[in-house]
Amino acid sequence: MSQHILVVEDEKKLADVLVQYLEQSDFTVQWIGRGDEVLSTFTSGAFAAVLLDIMLPGGDGIALCRELRTFSTVPILLLSARVDEIDRLLGLELGADDYICKPYSPREVVARLKAVLRRSQGAPPLPATPYYLDAGQLAVCRGDQHIALTSVEYHLLEKLLAQPGRIFSRAQLMANMYQDNRIVSDRTIDSHIKKLRKKLALIRGDGDPIESVYGVGYRFHAFL
Repeated sequence: MSQHILVVEDEKKLADVLVQYLEQSDFTVQWIGRGDEVLSTFTSGAFAAVLLDIMLPGGDGIALCRELRTFSTVPILLLSARVDEIDRLLGLELGADDYICKPYSPREVVARLKAVLRRSQGAPPLPATPYYLDAGQLAVCRGDQHIALTSVEYHLLEKLLAQPGRIFSRAQLMANMYQDNRIVSDRTIDSHIKKLRKKLALIRGDGDPIESVYGVGYRFHAFL
C-alpha cells in the first residue's frame, strides 16, 4: 500500500519537484503551502510522515513541529534554508526526525524519508554494515582487516555505528565518549573524528563514511 506523505512547502516550484520525486517512489502526496493549514490537514488524513518547511506564511515550522509532537509520533522531517546550529538543534530536540537544509537534492530527501520510515515503522533492516567492533581488542574491523582504536575513539564509533544515517550532535557523542561527565569542547570531538577518519581510511571503501553535518554534528554512512 502506498504511504501518504504530507508536504508543507510554500515555494510552489520546489514543492512540485519534490512531489514528483516522491510520487515516482510510489508515495501518495498531499501538498499545502501555508502553516495555518497544517494542523487541520494533518488531523483529517492518515499520514505516514510530514515534510515540513520552517519558514512558512501563516505559521512557523518549528512551532508546528512542537505542536504536532504533543499528540502524534508520525515522523517529521524539517526542511529549511536556515542553517544556524540553534535552528537545527532546536528542531531535533523538539522531536523532528531529521533536518534537511536547502538547497537539497530531491533524491536525498526521498532517501532520508525512506530511512526515517524504516526506523519508525520497524521495517526489515538494511543488510548489516560491513564494519563491526571488537570490544576485546578495541578495534574496528572490516572483513579480515582490523584497526586498533583508543578507548575514546571506540566509544565514539560505537555510537555512530549503532544507528547508521542518524545525525548525532556533538553533545550526544560526548556523552557516549566520556561517561564521567567531564566537560570537553566541540574541538575535542572534531579532533577525534579527524583521527578516526584517518584510521577508517585504511579499511574503508570509496568515500568517507563519517559525514560532517554543518552546525549539528556527524552521521555514519555504513556502506562507504
